Amino acid sequence: MPSYEALSELLEPRTTVLLTVECQEGVVGEDSALPELAEQARAGGALANVARLVAAAHDGGVQVVHAVAERRPDGRGANSNARLFRAAARLPVQQLAGTPAVRVAAPIEVAEEDLVVRRLHGLSPVQGTEVDPLLRNLGCRTLIVTGVSANVAVPNAVFDAVNRGYTVVVPADAIAGVPSEYTPAMIRHTLALVATVAATDEVLACLERPRGVRRA
Repeated sequence: MPSYEALSELLEPRTTVLLTVECQEGVVGEDSALPELAEQARAGGALANVARLVAAAHDGGVQVVHAVAERRPDGRGANSNARLFRAAARLPVQQLAGTPAVRVAAPIEVAEEDLVVRRLHGLSPVQGTEVDPLLRNLGCRTLIVTGVSANVAVPNAVFDAVNRGYTVVVPADAIAGVPSEYTPAMIRHTLALVATVAATDEVLACLERPRGVRRA
């Protein structure tokens, strides 16, 4: 784990953004289309840790961006070029635009100043979405990546952010995947090679310390 000084230097509030990935009711909520993943996120504490990080970001002047995956009822524009997409289209709970399934899930609180970016296609919250230009306009240098899943969307977000020149911090206990043993393996053997891995409490210690003026 990084030293407090090293992590604190990365998490300067004016140049840091917290990204939540697919922390939506239809994915991690009680009526999830993916109950095993939702159980891991909720019972394992990842969702609660995301909520803690979001609350600290709000208090500390760090911009929050929520990345939501959704689809149109007619499926227009959505991918069908992988097993994952075809399986998702057959699930009993659909991530349809405008429905409760695509609302950011409790206990995460969405503040007025948060940005919510919705995508209709692909695997990544960054590639082909508004996230990258928004981060640049916000002056982001460090991106904190949280959410689900460690199997697909989270590593996509991390790689895409690193490829675009951002420094990425991953709170290891604020992401989840299936099966439970897969997430620490992914972190150790893949994400740790390209991102700074820390615990939620370590990130909170940096976000919650006395700061200057909030981001305008």
